[in-house]
Amino acid sequence: MGHEERAHALLSASGAHRWLKCTPSAVLEQQFPDTASGAAKEGTLAHELAEMKIRNYFYPAQVSKRKLTMDTNKLKKNGLWQDEMAGYTDDYLDYIKTTALGFKSIPYVAVEKRVDFSAYVADGFGTADCILISGNTIHVIDFKYGKSPDGRVSAGENPQMMLYALGAYEAYKILYPVKEVRLAIVQPRLPDGISEWECTLGDILKFGEYVRERAALAIDGKGEYAPDSKTCKWCRARGQCRARADENVKLAFHIGEKPPLITNEEMGQYLLQGEDVAKWLKDLQEAALAQCLSGKEVPGWKAVEGRGSREWTDMDTAFTKLTGSGINEAVLWEHKPLTLAQVEKVVGKKDFAECVGEYVVKAPGKPTLVKESDKREPITNKVSAADAFGGEI
Repeated sequence: MGHEERAHALLSASGAHRWLKCTPSAVLEQQFPDTASGAAKEGTLAHELAEMKIRNYFYPAQVSKRKLTMDTNKLKKNGLWQDEMAGYTDDYLDYIKTTALGFKSIPYVAVEKRVDFSAYVADGFGTADCILISGNTIHVIDFKYGKSPDGRVSAGENPQMMLYALGAYEAYKILYPVKEVRLAIVQPRLPDGISEWECTLGDILKFGEYVRERAALAIDGKGEYAPDSKTCKWCRARGQCRARADENVKLAFHIGEKPPLITNEEMGQYLLQGEDVAKWLKDLQEAALAQCLSGKEVPGWKAVEGRGSREWTDMDTAFTKLTGSGINEAVLWEHKPLTLAQVEKVVGKKDFAECVGEYVVKAPGKPTLVKESDKREPITNKVSAADAFGGEI
């Protein structure tokens, strides 16, 4: 079965961060279609390539070198294919190989393994990208292909990964005396894109009991709504959820009797509380547009055709006609060098660094505000805003 055709549970592992916190959301979002974004489809393609590479390495009888080459060539015909996908999936495979070699004995390797955690979540199952088991240790590894820094995922107490670990434990507890659980998330398109966390089997089983209680509420659509930027990010009901609307209206428009200037403490609090307001308004606009396009009315709003753009129907013929009428061909073309990043992509990182690396310098980035949990070092020198932004304030 292909990655796109795989079934998804109502209380899926990938959505656990949402339904564990906001239990009614799982049932609520069933009213809305589950559509995959372009980034999600690109990730699916990368997962298919990664799976073949892992099987070729650990189980060459299943996926021979010849089959890997043939199937990879088929994937390259997909419109979402990019050559860099080969390198990033190699990075993922290298992590798995290194991890496997770190065990004292040769581990059992399960690739794209469907795990059942229905002992804790009604009809609960999911697909773990890679599971390594040796001795008393289960190591669950997840491959994420996103490249947005906002999409960085931590393995620490990650509910999706812990559910996979529960499922893996249930599947293999008869064969292995499991005592330790290790979780890892590999995001090769991000700098420092590897996150690892480990815990005891007792910690995982305790989490399972917590999950059982929350899942019992979620499966019936009961419990309290808990809207926030992370919980609502991928919820299909995010554009029309009343709880989210009420929360953001309160955050955006509630004003009380306060001093004329806010404190730094209030500034930080407002930034955190209001994080979802802009996202909510965007989701609300998309939901309203969908309603208008389906023939329904949203009072005060309507769907119209946006500004279009002109395109050539046959650029070669048009240019030939222009030059034939006396227009100099040189004025029809723009000659400019590729950007540094584009040159590096064409040449390859290794050859680029060896050949012209000495001519590259990284200029410091413009100061930007991020959450305290960001891994980058803070700017500790005290400068004025005018100095930091080159007088542009």
